[in-house]
Order: sequence, then structure tokens, then C-alpha cells
Amino acid sequence: MLVDSHCHLEYKGLVEEQDAVLDRARTAGIGAFLNISTKRSEWDQVIATAHRATDVYASVGIHPHNADDHQDLTEDTLFEATQDPRVIGIGETGLDYFYEHSDREAQKRLFRLHIAVARRTGLPLIIHTRDAEDDTLEILGDEMGKGEFPALIHCFTASAEFGEKVLEMGLSISLSGIVTFKNARDLQAVARTVPVDRLLVETDSPFLAPVPHRGKTCEPGFVRDTASFLAELRGEKLEDLAARTTDNFYALFSKADRP
Repeated sequence: MLVDSHCHLEYKGLVEEQDAVLDRARTAGIGAFLNISTKRSEWDQVIATAHRATDVYASVGIHPHNADDHQDLTEDTLFEATQDPRVIGIGETGLDYFYEHSDREAQKRLFRLHIAVARRTGLPLIIHTRDAEDDTLEILGDEMGKGEFPALIHCFTASAEFGEKVLEMGLSISLSGIVTFKNARDLQAVARTVPVDRLLVETDSPFLAPVPHRGKTCEPGFVRDTASFLAELRGEKLEDLAARTTDNFYALFSKADRP
């Protein structure tokens, strides 16, 4: 069994045929899905899907792209949303300086707010970081000094040095279909070295379809292609990598009920 640790089932391209998308993934051996929210208006829908499908779980959070529109979000509001039994993670949150869709200070404030709730609840923080390695590390280091919290870097594409530092902090790393791309040599080098007990796999669907599906709408079932590529890259059997990444998912997202 495999787990898609990060997908957007409410996004265009998947939501129109959500049941069929999930059935195709189940047929491919995907046993659980973490449906990620990126803004407040998505929370109810993401949670409703998780209540409807017993193998789908939900996260609540604000993507850094949407930080400007959520400056009135309070810690208590986010905390209350995490109390739903199907919510097992917080995010995605973090910093994105590549597109600059939101003010950097607004992103930082919300990132710290999410961290505070992760610390308060014990739920894992799902971190998005792009072109913001220094500030991400600074905030993580500062906040870890206030008290530890579980977290992972989703869709990891950062530098090897950044990877080493977040692993030293105790974070996990999740790899998406990007690792299968021909021009992802640096990422592949990092992927070979991630400790097996800190590795997760994801699709980030409907984005970033792995080889051999590039150019298509990505689906959760495609996480098997990413896992197969990773297993070969790391010199491991697919069954072993699937088992370990599944174990890692349930260890990190401990609120989830393992089947």
C-alpha cells in the first residue's frame, strides 16, 4: 500500500470526477489520501470530503500565496478547525518568494501562527517553501526554540544544504513527481540520501504529474509512479519503499486511523 500525503481533491481537474479519481487510485494500491487546503473558504469542503470517504483525511491552513487575504485569521480560529476528527494536519503554510503573490511579512506572520497551532495541537505542520530557504530556516529555528512541533517539507525542491538542516531539526521530507523529471538531477541526488524513516511521497495533484504522465492532469494514483522511480533511484524494492513511506505517514500524522 502507498499513501498520497498531499493532494488537492477539491481543485479543478479532480473535483469534477472526484469519486472516479479516488477509485482509480485505490485500484492502483493507494490506501489513504491527505486532502490539503490552501485558504479558509476550502476548509469546509476538504473536511466534508474526508467525512464522506473513510480513506481521505483533511488539513486546514493558508497557503503563502493567500496570506494577504487572511491577515484577520486568528490562532483560535485555526485551532478550532483542527478539532474536527478528520483533520490530521495543519497547512499547507510557509513562504513563497518566487511568485510574490502575498507580502513577505504577511506570509511570515501566518507561518508563525500555523506553527503555534501545530505546537498547541501536536498535529504536523505541512510546509511549502520556494525561493525562501533562509527565512524558512530562520523561522523554523526560532520557533523550535520556543518548543518543538512535528513538521514536513512538502514537494521538496530545495537545496541539499536546506535538506540537511531541516532533517537535523527533526522534519520529514516529502517528494513529488518533480523527482522523476529529467532535469531534476540535483533533487534526485538529495532524494538518494533522505533517511528512509523521514521520507514520504505525494502527488500535489492536480499538479506536477510524474513521468510517464507529464502534461496530463495529475491524479493521486500517480504516486505509485513516483514511488517506483524513487525505489529504483535509491536501490530499494518498491514494496519496501511503499511500506516505509506508509509507516512514516502514519507515524507523523498520528491522528489518522491506520486501516
